[in-house]
Amino acid sequence: MSATGEFLICIIEDDEHFRETFADVMSLRGVKAVGVGTAQEGLAALKRQRPSVIVVDVRLPDANGLDLCRRIRHMEEVRGVPVILISAASRYNDPRDRVEGLLAGAAAFLPKPVTIDELWAEILSVLKRPAAEFA
Repeated sequence: MSATGEFLICIIEDDEHFRETFADVMSLRGVKAVGVGTAQEGLAALKRQRPSVIVVDVRLPDANGLDLCRRIRHMEEVRGVPVILISAASRYNDPRDRVEGLLAGAAAFLPKPVTIDELWAEILSVLKRPAAEFA
């Protein structure tokens, strides 16, 4: 939950079309989604408000999403907030690379293409787990 008590998703994704479509679909479901296109914008957004879940693309223009996930895990403002990594890079299709994402602190790792419904199902799944798992 955000500081105001509403359900909030922060998506850090450089694909503007996917980011906007995701936010629009979430809005139709009564869920607020804040989207940004770079790691720096994401870190700034996370300092302003605490989301319920954070979705991070592994390949961002200004950072590796795995490194960003590690940084997020050390931010007091979002300690305990689950991070879901997503990636279209074929490099991350190997299960060993997904393990690297989980070791970086992610709650889940989804390959692209991922549908909005698949991502939403994963969000609901990680939110059912205890927050201590993500701290």
